[in-house]
Amino acid sequence: MSEFQARLNDLLDEFELFDDWEERYRYIIDLGKDLAPLKPEEKTEATKVLGCASQVWLVMDKGPEGILRFRGESDAFIVKGLIAVLIRLLDGLAYSEIQDFSIRDTLAKLGLNEALSSQRTNGLMSMVERLKKATA
Repeated sequence: MSEFQARLNDLLDEFELFDDWEERYRYIIDLGKDLAPLKPEEKTEATKVLGCASQVWLVMDKGPEGILRFRGESDAFIVKGLIAVLIRLLDGLAYSEIQDFSIRDTLAKLGLNEALSSQRTNGLMSMVERLKKATA
């Protein structure tokens, strides 16, 4: 089992504790509250993710041996939570695993594909594209 699949399975186990998508939504917001804020100087045009309805910044560091480390922040609670989900799933993975990642498949597995607005989904896709571009 890949590292990504193990992380996804852990998240799926956590999501099974909730009866509906509204509870999952609240859980995602809670995950975002645990993220450390970015420093003001890290919130630049270079780190800003375009295509998101809210303000989103991703700071990425290419680590040793083809590993991507990243952090992020948003001015919207649910988006900050979605960043936390991406970090749990993808931070510290090999470039190849990030390249193979499908946000649509993952949202469907988590039961969020119909719960998120198209704007939120598009913003999430923009974040994933930014990560994939960094690992290309």
